[in-house]
Amino acid sequence: MLDVLRKIVQEVNAADDLEAALKLIVKRVQRSMRTQVCSVYLLDPASQEYVLMATEGLNQEAVGNIRLAPAEGVVGKVASRAEPINLENVADHPSYRYMTGSGEENFHSFLGAPIIHQRKVLGVLVVQQKKQRRFDESEEAFLITMSAQLAGVIAHAEVTGAISVNHGGEGIRKDARFDGVSGAQGVGLGVAMVVSPPADLDAVPDQRIEDIDAELERFRSALTRVRHDIKVVGRSLARRLKGEEQALFDVYLRMLDDNALAGEIEHQIKQGQWAPGALRRVVHEHVHQFEMMDDAYLRERATDIRDLGRRVLACLQEGGATSCPIYPDNMVLVAEEVTPAMLGEVPTDKLVGLVSVNGSGNSHAAILARSMGIPTVMGAVDLPATRVHKREIIIDGYSGRVFVDPSDELTGYYADIMQEEQELSRGLEQLRDLPAQTQDGHRVPLWVNTGLITDVSLALQRGAEGVGLYRSEVPFMIKEFFPSEAEQIESYRRQLEPFAPSPVTMRTLDIGGDKSLSYFPIDEDNPSLGWRGIRVTLDHPEIFLVQVRAMLLASEGLDNLRILLPMVASVVEVDEAVALINQAFAELVDDGYQLIQPEIGVMVEVPAAVYQVRHFAKRVDFLSVGSNDLTQYLLAVDRNNPRVADLYDSYHPAVLTALKQIVDEAHREQVQVSICGELAGEPIGALLLMAMGYDVLSMSSTSLPKVKSAIRGVSSEQAKLFLDTALSFDEPESVRQALEKMLADAGLGHLDRPHAPQ
Repeated sequence: MLDVLRKIVQEVNAADDLEAALKLIVKRVQRSMRTQVCSVYLLDPASQEYVLMATEGLNQEAVGNIRLAPAEGVVGKVASRAEPINLENVADHPSYRYMTGSGEENFHSFLGAPIIHQRKVLGVLVVQQKKQRRFDESEEAFLITMSAQLAGVIAHAEVTGAISVNHGGEGIRKDARFDGVSGAQGVGLGVAMVVSPPADLDAVPDQRIEDIDAELERFRSALTRVRHDIKVVGRSLARRLKGEEQALFDVYLRMLDDNALAGEIEHQIKQGQWAPGALRRVVHEHVHQFEMMDDAYLRERATDIRDLGRRVLACLQEGGATSCPIYPDNMVLVAEEVTPAMLGEVPTDKLVGLVSVNGSGNSHAAILARSMGIPTVMGAVDLPATRVHKREIIIDGYSGRVFVDPSDELTGYYADIMQEEQELSRGLEQLRDLPAQTQDGHRVPLWVNTGLITDVSLALQRGAEGVGLYRSEVPFMIKEFFPSEAEQIESYRRQLEPFAPSPVTMRTLDIGGDKSLSYFPIDEDNPSLGWRGIRVTLDHPEIFLVQVRAMLLASEGLDNLRILLPMVASVVEVDEAVALINQAFAELVDDGYQLIQPEIGVMVEVPAAVYQVRHFAKRVDFLSVGSNDLTQYLLAVDRNNPRVADLYDSYHPAVLTALKQIVDEAHREQVQVSICGELAGEPIGALLLMAMGYDVLSMSSTSLPKVKSAIRGVSSEQAKLFLDTALSFDEPESVRQALEKMLADAGLGHLDRPHAPQ
């Protein structure tokens, strides 16, 4: 049976659409189980009826015409109970209802299994026989397994609009929702412009040539045009990007160096292969190598290489001639894989959003989008990109959702959000130079999280008082090799100098998990629990010491550096890292540099650290809680996994209890505690953290005005009431609902982040 099941699943996954898949299912299941009937009923969301969608054994004229209300008939009973029903004679069941015209009166035995996807009953899979008998356990197990496999196919096909259960139309339905992950926060309403690759590498055949020199010249000419185009794209974005972001285009150019892709392609041409075939071979080899890797960042490099290959091929095929599309105002760029070059080719003054069917928050395009402030959704894998061109579209960068062909009601809902955010943003500008201070005088420093140079200017514009987390891995991620000490000094100085004398907290290299380097691959089965953070740098002290030296040298004369150690789980790691930092400091002082010993801190982001806070506090100058990873590890939830992402909730009672315990334990040792996760950037979360006693809140610069307004809008006693209320509940949804009501009652409901409609 297992082999049969696998074969059916493979055939179904290869079906063109849901209708074909359903016909295949009923035919294969009927044959495999040797029954006379197999049928599939699906829930029509509009009418809330179960509709016969495919059958093998009943009258075909009944398909689409037989409809059952919820809980009507035995099929409805299977759906309402969400469990199988196995009957020797279905007519004896109290819920039995004869369906006129179906031809089922000749069949007695009945086995139905619910089709459930993510806790929702989508339909019922049924087999029937003339003979009165109960289906045995193996048959029941097979049908249950088959229905579970079918659930994913149906869910995917329905969301992409492959077929409508009421046969009432084609295309994408109104308010069709597609889920991805947030690439950059914000809301965008506009017209989808689908950008497709300029050439199809997969279609290029092999072909032998005689004149190798002429073919080399043709290839080099195409390469020159592509290099020129990329430089033009980089210059077109130069006004909106700064050094490190512009370096992403340098990465593209380096890929085309003679010692990289270009050299390998020319080698193939010299062996007698024509340029397009040589290009296809080399690009496919590199893409395959990167796509086989588990690491998210490395997989994104495959996207970059594929994009470059298509561009070179377009020049080879068409002499570089390209048509200039007309871009509408309020445009949402949609592509299978958005690349930095695509982003640079559209007028950014018309761009209101980005959607990438593939890709993640680690992609170069997502990095640029965040820097440019463009609402972005990545990884919307169910979105049928080829069918949304020039359709109305809404981007919800807060929840990672995309809505196609939105109704007037949904459009109005998001238009109101955009207008409120614009008005709120203008209203909060006046708070820039005011302190984050409660109505009874309690002050909380608000710092920012940075990574790109653009983050610095935005943070200063919004009144940041320091940097609680500088992600030092960003300069490493956009290069082809480890940056030199001089390059690191330059990067760190550009972060430290604008904030001086305010503190800048620089986290040491935090790679591994969902962050890796193309030139330093980490291939693991379970990267989140693997070689990452401080574990990597302690194993490579030569990398750690160069980085620490660069940080110290960059701080000379500024004296505002703080060093933060990531992913620490034991005091041994703290002791080893502190010893290396002291070593680097002593060596530089001996060399004559005028330095001040920086404060050293530890990130509390794994459960083991929660229970060692006092031990850490005795060894370092401050603690910083990484609430994103801490929430993920406490709840055993990968927040980037769409199947369980809904379980990731920073308002979970276990998370709130842990956060309170951390600050209490640290203050017993009289050590400062800051927090730099997303919770600190939410008005409600900030009030809870302030009431817990956190000394510093660090967040993205876009969150800072709202958080400051929330703090200034309450007293310390009100904030304490928020915390007491939150800790009184035993599940996160009740916590959130109660706190949202309290925020609204305090006259601060406008500060709460918008909720995507269900």
